[in-house]
Amino acid sequence: MDKFFKISERGSTMKAEIIGGLTTFFAMAYIVFVNPNQVAGEGATGWLAQAIGDDKISAQLGQIWNAVFVASLLAAVIGTLLMAFLANMPFAQACGMGLNSFFCTVFVAGACFGGIDVIEGYHAGMVLIFVSGIVFLILSLTGAREYIAKSMPECLKKAIPAGIGLFIAMIGFKNAGLIQANPYTFVQFVDIHGAMSEGGAGFASIAPAITAFLGFIIIAILAKKNVKGNVLIGIFASTILYYIMMLEVPSFDLGAISQTFKDFGEIGIVGLFDGKAWADAFTGAPVGGLFNAVMLIITFCLVDMFDTIGTLYGTASQARMLDENGDPINVNKAMLCDSVATVAGAAIGTSTCTTFVESSAGVAAGARTGFASVVTSICFALCLFLSPLANIIPSAATAPALIYVGVLMLKNFGNVDMEDIASAVPAFLALIMMPLTYSIANGIGIGAIAYVLITVCTGKFKKKDIVVSVIAALFVLKFIFVTM
Repeated sequence: MDKFFKISERGSTMKAEIIGGLTTFFAMAYIVFVNPNQVAGEGATGWLAQAIGDDKISAQLGQIWNAVFVASLLAAVIGTLLMAFLANMPFAQACGMGLNSFFCTVFVAGACFGGIDVIEGYHAGMVLIFVSGIVFLILSLTGAREYIAKSMPECLKKAIPAGIGLFIAMIGFKNAGLIQANPYTFVQFVDIHGAMSEGGAGFASIAPAITAFLGFIIIAILAKKNVKGNVLIGIFASTILYYIMMLEVPSFDLGAISQTFKDFGEIGIVGLFDGKAWADAFTGAPVGGLFNAVMLIITFCLVDMFDTIGTLYGTASQARMLDENGDPINVNKAMLCDSVATVAGAAIGTSTCTTFVESSAGVAAGARTGFASVVTSICFALCLFLSPLANIIPSAATAPALIYVGVLMLKNFGNVDMEDIASAVPAFLALIMMPLTYSIANGIGIGAIAYVLITVCTGKFKKKDIVVSVIAALFVLKFIFVTM
């Protein structure tokens, strides 16, 4: 095992890999329920069903939820095992956040509000995801994705990890409720005074935020003392704190598992093999015609490609797994894994799979090889049968890990040449736009556009910048034609 995964060679141990794999899983565990919620509008009793107010559609949304629940776990297992055995990297894959919401808006909610059968809309969407996955696969097999990744300007390569750090830290702050929406100031710190005042929501409403903050401090203290597994210990400590503060005992219900598998078999895995779904995807009402289909495929390709590129650079940098050119080792194999996972995910009924930024939490806990990914994939597989167990670890307990990883990854920005405006501005835009637009891909795209405009207008454009120019042009088209 040690020889196959090169555990000792990379300066790791079996214990560190197991801890890292578990840490990645718990940091990603929210996806088990969040992904089907996002794709199916929260299912039979969610916001979409309530907005439509039709019992038949509500039942269909419940079926989609069940199908996507199983499909997303299987896709995560497939993708993460590929990362383990093909790329030997400590990265996990699952259905991409943002893309799943976009999928719901276009295909599921779009069908509901457009008077189209919602199952047909769901199946048409799977066809387009599958086609985008095939495009990824071709680009990976030909080495084009690796070439694109390595052709990115140095300033963006260095800014991407830091931007991802801010992005995942913001996810942690948001998941725990440490930051809240404010109609006047955009965002605000959790309103402790308002919750505790007369007529407020009470302590229970702010307990997750307090839990996350204390958990983050616990991880920082343990890290300062060089305690191994500090992130995982922080997650478990935060979980205990959460249930103490909430005066709750964790519980779960295993009764609905059989229906979940039934719906997966009836509408999840069969969609891609329905001829009508292919017709609907390119010429039918669920998508709106060939032009729309092409633009949607390009959008899914762009977002997944650059989410993956960003995550690979950020996480590999955190793990110090970069080659002499500052590129991740085994980058092409990692991208191939991502491509196959997307194709497999679409075939069984879920939205685009991508490499997850939460893998950085496992890296921070010591993971350096694909064995950590094996551990993570086993945890996902267990959730197929014991799914409610994944919900025992609250988001308030995983949030501290994400925030801490953000701290670690932000240091990469210190390598950007801030004296050169041609480097500083694109890097800054990539850094800040990732959290502000809630998209790694958007941050990369906006940074690329700025880089091209500045280099062209200042006469600094070089032949090697052709690739980033094409990327910038594609993002311009995406921003014009697709809202995301």
